[in-house]
Amino acid sequence: MAPFFILLSTLVTFLILQPASSLDAKPSSSPLQNFLQCLSNHSNSAFNNIYTPNNNAFLTILNTQTHNHRFTAATAPKPFAILVARDESHVQGTILCAKLHGIQIRIRSGGHDTEGLSYISDVPFLILDMFAFDSVLVDIGTQTAWVQSGATLGAVYYNIAKHSNLHGFPAGVCPTVGAGGHFSGGGYGNLMRKHGLSVDNIIDAKLVDVNGRILDRKSMGEDLFWAIRGGGGGSFGVILSWQIRLVPVTPKVTVFRVKRDIQNGATDVVYKWQVISSKLHEDLFVRAMFEVVNRTNSKTVEVTFVGMFLGQTEPLIRLLNQSFPELGLVHSDCNEMPWINSTLYWFNSPIGTPIEALVNAPRGPTPGYFKTMSDYVKQPIPKESLESIWNLMIKVEHVKMEWNPYGGKMYEIPPTQTPFPHRSGNLFLIEYLTSWGEDGIDATNVYLNISRSFYEYMTPYVSHSPREAFLNYRDLNIGANNPSNVTRMDIAQIYGRKYFRDNLERLVYVKSKVDPENFFRHEQSIPPLLH
Repeated sequence: MAPFFILLSTLVTFLILQPASSLDAKPSSSPLQNFLQCLSNHSNSAFNNIYTPNNNAFLTILNTQTHNHRFTAATAPKPFAILVARDESHVQGTILCAKLHGIQIRIRSGGHDTEGLSYISDVPFLILDMFAFDSVLVDIGTQTAWVQSGATLGAVYYNIAKHSNLHGFPAGVCPTVGAGGHFSGGGYGNLMRKHGLSVDNIIDAKLVDVNGRILDRKSMGEDLFWAIRGGGGGSFGVILSWQIRLVPVTPKVTVFRVKRDIQNGATDVVYKWQVISSKLHEDLFVRAMFEVVNRTNSKTVEVTFVGMFLGQTEPLIRLLNQSFPELGLVHSDCNEMPWINSTLYWFNSPIGTPIEALVNAPRGPTPGYFKTMSDYVKQPIPKESLESIWNLMIKVEHVKMEWNPYGGKMYEIPPTQTPFPHRSGNLFLIEYLTSWGEDGIDATNVYLNISRSFYEYMTPYVSHSPREAFLNYRDLNIGANNPSNVTRMDIAQIYGRKYFRDNLERLVYVKSKVDPENFFRHEQSIPPLLH
């Protein structure tokens, strides 16, 4: 990727050729000065949180919101400015002035974008950072909440719990994920079999469109409201906030972890999990996690079954003894706790950790490098194939998997209700995680090749025509527009079909209507027609 000075030079050349506006500074001013002058004319309050590479806090602000060390390297593309929005007019002004000057923007809420598309680009760009938009306003009377896009999932859970121990919200397990990107991409978690995805429980939103207008569900219309609930907000505008519908949870839930390894019958348990996990009672969610561990003089694949039951221990054990006795769940495996405490349990926090940890969790940067990919499985993988997969995992060592079960509410919602199409017919979702600690481009290429090779090995066992993928596990390997300042329809069809299946056509229709000039774009954005 080009060093920053090349990107900045390109930007300067490009902007000098643009016509000056009467709102801008003199044509002889720098591109950044022109942009900032324009911004001051379009913002209702002072924009004092603008960071450039000359600012001592620039790298701190950039990297604190970067959760993958792949994108903190010195060679990673850097923005010519980071704008931390603290007022709606800051967002409006950024859009209008960036559009006026032909500047690409990247929109960042939590920074967990697995390919960094919310904070890197292959053309000159600026970052509009929404992390200061972080309020969560809960109304238990209406069983709703307004969540700003920079609020973390931990803050969402914490603020709900401060008002009620009988309400929750279906979303992910990592508390530092930002609501803006998580919700707009779908948002799944351990309540999805009972209550569906985050997007299935969103009832309103506030968005700034390409013309700087602030729209809610009524003023944006049902097509755009449909598109941003699973189609990725970064293609259509800047999400300011979401109104979510809270869901009921029991006063106590039961959580458990059961570990097995392949030397001690794990393959049989995993095979049965494939058959039964999507058929279990919708109050029960059991994830299967796979990693290579060292034993005495050997390596093996350890499988961790981590689960949550909306209820107490006794009915859970009766249920599993009847439908999934191979797991061998016993009382000592189980812990009962309020739902809010279970969110910390899923994040591997020690039992008894104060719930304030949900809002105090460090945002980054993470010390290691990683690459994620995803798959959907529609038929159980045969036992002999499972054994081959274990052997490959032991050989490459650095690949982990999480298998997340479907069924319940996920089978009841039509695939066209939101852009997220992966509903009935799927047994489970796979997340692949390849991680490493070595620095340098050579090491990165080695591990990226390992990730790709493992993904290719799984081809016979997963969905096909298309091979489906989950938008929130962003993966440039399945197709990308490079450079990102042009969104080609033929390339977008490749990744778009995998993320959205037949919903892609409607997303293109919406994009063509609300952003026909394709201002909001990135390597995997939705194209308008004629682009």
